[in-house]
Amino acid sequence: MNTTPIPLSNPDVTRAEIDAVVAVLQTDRLSIGPRTEAFEAAVAARAGRKHGIAVNSGTSGLHLCVKALGLEPGQEVLTTPFSFVATTNCLLFERVKPVFVDIDPVSYNMDPAAMEAAVKPTTRGILPVEVFGNMAHFEAYERIAKKRGLLMLEDCCEALGGVLSGRAAGGFGECGVFAFYPNKQITTGEGGVIVTDRDDIRDLCRSLRNQGRATDAWPSHARLGYNYRMSEITAPLGETQVKRLDEILAKRRAAAALYADVLGDLSELHLPPMAQPASASWFVYVVRLADAFDQADRDAVIDALRKQGIGCSNYFVPIHTQPYIMEMLGTKAGDFPVTERIAARTIALPFFANLSLEQAQRVREALAGAIAARARRRT
Repeated sequence: MNTTPIPLSNPDVTRAEIDAVVAVLQTDRLSIGPRTEAFEAAVAARAGRKHGIAVNSGTSGLHLCVKALGLEPGQEVLTTPFSFVATTNCLLFERVKPVFVDIDPVSYNMDPAAMEAAVKPTTRGILPVEVFGNMAHFEAYERIAKKRGLLMLEDCCEALGGVLSGRAAGGFGECGVFAFYPNKQITTGEGGVIVTDRDDIRDLCRSLRNQGRATDAWPSHARLGYNYRMSEITAPLGETQVKRLDEILAKRRAAAALYADVLGDLSELHLPPMAQPASASWFVYVVRLADAFDQADRDAVIDALRKQGIGCSNYFVPIHTQPYIMEMLGTKAGDFPVTERIAARTIALPFFANLSLEQAQRVREALAGAIAARARRRT
């Protein structure tokens, strides 16, 4: 029996990416150069936007968008508690108040009706997330934002290359942000890109990422800024990966199809929801245990898989139950029951572009055995 460990994620990096990085190392331009500009343009084109602004992380990109949109301390922004903490942190950095909205149990994205019901006179914007790459409801979010006069910042960090009804991820609202951590569809190691059609957002974000410079000329600084730049070493890795994006997305869709085939008969599991699967951008493959199981069962299943060398994790811990968020915002367990029910039962399985049938079958065997063991404990 094959016992080789299966990683939770594995970036798809080829000789082309390596050669592109080495080529930059042989030049005298390692920051703020043509490869960064080329990467920005490539990502903006995939999002159907005019401008791209490369930064050192998706979190940095979200923070700069909050600044560029003019969101101020005390103003409120509606967002999801079922996401990575950066979605909330980018607001807290500027003392903007996150107001959480519970999720739709089918898509795991914010419930549009609940979101609209949460709009108050103090609401200034919305910050929805394409959770796990799922673009469900983004047209509805944009309609609500326009109807209610709200700013919309799209956290598309998990959705590069996704398409919903002919519209690309990153193409909704005033601006959007992609991230390129190694578990993402494409990677730059660390990094992100802001996309927008607005010239003022482009100009302000480019200044803010570079210590607030008025121009790229040294040393004129017009405002307080940050060192959020992406290097010329990182950018060609991303640019080359964007050229391969369709190939990578096709591989990831094939990996998702493998799982759907081998896991489809496990009645104790809910398989991942995905709007328009044929044009989806799969970030992770997250299954959910049936409601008959609880968080202790989920944790035991994860432990059993890890003991067999199978990388897996829970996704996500609800943001409103993170200790520092409860202290800062006064949230508590029980505030968003759908989010908590889903989060208590989710398991991220090994997922990457080159996942093999043998690996998927090993995951299925281990998962089925672990679930059966927990079910026996309940009888």
